[in-house]
Amino acid sequence: MNAFQTAVKFFQDCGLFIYPSILIMAMGLAIAIERFTILSRARSENRKVWAQVLPMLQQGQFKEVHRVTEKSDAAIGKIVSYGLARMQSPGRREDLDAAMEEGMMEIVPRLEKRTHYIATFANVITLVGLLGTIIGLIKGFTAVAQVNPAEKAEMLSASISIAMNNTAFALMVAIPFLLIHSFLQSKTAEIVDGLEAAKISFLNHVQRIRAEQSATK
Repeated sequence: MNAFQTAVKFFQDCGLFIYPSILIMAMGLAIAIERFTILSRARSENRKVWAQVLPMLQQGQFKEVHRVTEKSDAAIGKIVSYGLARMQSPGRREDLDAAMEEGMMEIVPRLEKRTHYIATFANVITLVGLLGTIIGLIKGFTAVAQVNPAEKAEMLSASISIAMNNTAFALMVAIPFLLIHSFLQSKTAEIVDGLEAAKISFLNHVQRIRAEQSATK
């Protein structure tokens, strides 16, 4: 029996509870792929925009920075835009920080969106697998009670094997899902930390430029 036939037999032996498990697996994989794509793109765009904006900030070219961030859909561009908009009116560093923090509050939930569903699916599919195992065992013991004593051991063994397939499949999906969830969370945290670092760098450059402008007056 080759690997394909073994897999087919495994799924056939799981019974009806394998179908909700497969559905949950498909939904979790779809979300994981979508989140990985979005986060990878966000990270790349943030780095690209920041590499373009940073030299301008260092030279105090805020109008040029505004032109770049205005056209950008990157998260870091939106946060810098919030800070630049607040700069139009006089204010302290704390006011700029508060304006950029408002941008963070809008952007961070988008980065974290739907990631938590993967951990939820890992827990749900485990419970579905256990439910399938329990239902299978109940059916198995019920059937055993109605057969000849000579056939009981063989039938009971087969029933337990089939029932355990549900739990085995659930764990084979749940464990990778938990690892994927942890990976996506760390990737999101890395992007958020990068945004925080960019925000502080922007504030420091603004403060330095303002201090230099005040000193020359």
